[in-house]
Amino acid sequence: MPNPKPNPARERRINYEIVVDACDSEQRSMGWYNYLDDKLDFPFHAKCIHPRAISPLKKGETVEVLSLAPEDDCMREMIVLARWQGRKLGLPLSQLEPLKAKSADRQAIQDWRYWVEMGYEL
Repeated sequence: MPNPKPNPARERRINYEIVVDACDSEQRSMGWYNYLDDKLDFPFHAKCIHPRAISPLKKGETVEVLSLAPEDDCMREMIVLARWQGRKLGLPLSQLEPLKAKSADRQAIQDWRYWVEMGYEL
């Protein structure tokens, strides 16, 4: 993934809304999990914007995103449960771009992708 330029508005939102008061990786994970759970309006359709070794999706393929994966599965990366080719599987949220999403959904996913692209860790 490319390294984006720092975005002051996004940095402020991340630091003061999402990971505020987080002292360790578990708290940062839960901050992100709760933020995404509050902001995302499931289900929605998304397309793969870049392939990942841990995912069967190819660039451009679409899925129906059903929900966040259980909290325990999101301790290192935000994972969503999606329907793809007739089955349900977990996928990294960072590889998806929502289609026809509300601006709040789009912003929340872009916030997460920004976090990942900047090299920040949970």
